[in-house]
Amino acid sequence: MNPNSTLSPDRQEAAPPDRRSWLVRRGLLLESGPQRRLALGGFVNQLGTAAFLATAPLYAMRVIGLSVGQVGLGLGVAGVVGLLAGPPVGHLADRRGPNGVFLATLLIQTAAMVSLLFAHSFVAFMAAVAVTDLAGASGGAARGPMIRRFGGDEVPKFRSYLRSVAFLASTFGALAAGVVIQLDSSAAYRALIVANALTFLGCAAVLLRLPRLEPLPASTGSDRWLALKDRPYMAFVVLDGILWIQGEVVTYALPLWVVLHTEAPRWFTGVALAVNTVLVVLLQIRTSRGIKGGRLAGRATQRAGLAFLIGMGVIALAPGLPGWAAAAIMLAGVAVHTLGSLWHAAGSLELRFRLAPAHAQGQYSGMFGIGMGLCYTVAPALLGLLCLTWGAPGWLAMGTLFVAAGLAIPFVVRWAARSRELDA
Repeated sequence: MNPNSTLSPDRQEAAPPDRRSWLVRRGLLLESGPQRRLALGGFVNQLGTAAFLATAPLYAMRVIGLSVGQVGLGLGVAGVVGLLAGPPVGHLADRRGPNGVFLATLLIQTAAMVSLLFAHSFVAFMAAVAVTDLAGASGGAARGPMIRRFGGDEVPKFRSYLRSVAFLASTFGALAAGVVIQLDSSAAYRALIVANALTFLGCAAVLLRLPRLEPLPASTGSDRWLALKDRPYMAFVVLDGILWIQGEVVTYALPLWVVLHTEAPRWFTGVALAVNTVLVVLLQIRTSRGIKGGRLAGRATQRAGLAFLIGMGVIALAPGLPGWAAAAIMLAGVAVHTLGSLWHAAGSLELRFRLAPAHAQGQYSGMFGIGMGLCYTVAPALLGLLCLTWGAPGWLAMGTLFVAAGLAIPFVVRWAARSRELDA
């Protein structure tokens, strides 16, 4: 029994005032500590990366003088090289500690970005972007254990917050890229590259004061291919990679659908992207609440697949409608699709850490990154064939594929539970 309960209200001690800032109380800013530093570093890093990715092809063509084919080949080769780095570097982070490995990748990215200023040929351009992508993928694998261990018992919520921060940074980065593209000068493109290099150093400076994370003892040896041999996890990576294609629906398929197949005004593509970004930033943390454990995460992916099918089915109704009606119905479809992306991200990122052993988070994060990277490589061709070539039936076919992948993931979770310690 509380001894103060018998006291009169005027004699009870008043609760101490909450001196936290309004942003912290509302959940818009994390408490001071490692989580806030990791989020701030991610924001700075993503800000420069988003701006660079939007302008890299133009820099290669306008300043270096490469052809469209050379630019596509160079970026494609760089992307493949980056995908291969994740698991081995993640394994290194597991065995040596993630802090130093992550900081090293940021320094390598800085040097590679600066070297791009001196690239005057196709080979030099490809080498610079390949090293940048290689270090970026390696950094993602090393960052995974940091998220898992600094997140503690709130990993799903923390990872959702980081995703919202990344979306916000990408929006600001895209705006900066728009200014540079409008100026369309060699000096502007070069200035953006220098700014991106500085963001890598800024991220490193922020994360330098993080507490050092020591390697966790490996209970199953130091097999650097442990994740590759984990069949349930590999099945999850494949199915989840299919679901991550949903991110390209709004950014790639929808703009072309609007321009080529509907009467909606072209500026609607910007509105759709803005709505998608705002919903993710505002709702990602709230959506992730309560999604903790394999069973609930599996259900979230099931709901996500159904939402993708409904949203894409609605978007497919736009051709033949007047411009305003087409825009309105596609906006509704985008909203439903974004709700599915929120559920998918919450479930996916919970399972990413839940299915991975604690001592091999880096290696498993690298394998997870390969799944996401492959999806972004395949997405343009697949969405182009189904949604843009087949039309409405293709949108429904793609949505059905999302449903199938979402429905299959809970079975994979139960398969994984038989070989590792998971909640029911």
